[in-house]
Amino acid sequence: QVQLVESGGGLVQAGGSLRLSCAASGSIFSINALGWYRQAPGKQRELVAVIISGGTAKYADSVKGRFTISRDNAKNTVYLQMNSLKPEDTAAYYCYANSKYSATIVWWGQGTQVTVSS
Repeated sequence: QVQLVESGGGLVQAGGSLRLSCAASGSIFSINALGWYRQAPGKQRELVAVIISGGTAKYADSVKGRFTISRDNAKNTVYLQMNSLKPEDTAAYYCYANSKYSATIVWWGQGTQVTVSS
């Protein structure tokens, strides 16, 4: 089992920046990819960014050039640096991890709220 704990959300004005952190614990040896999803009210949860164990990162088109995902394997932590934030980035952001042993095994954090005011 893997536990994920997010931090770093909050309220920021449009154009501002925030950095989210997600610390993983438990069976960290079983983790393949770490990443972030978000869910705005009334919308489906969507992928924001993901980074696999080898360091390759993938981003949603809506955040490319503004968000950067990074992974510190020594600290078992994944970060999401969010710059040039827009009101449409407002959502609950969830950290997630998937297993290297099974594509159906996924773990989620409890979520952290990001609110961008115009």
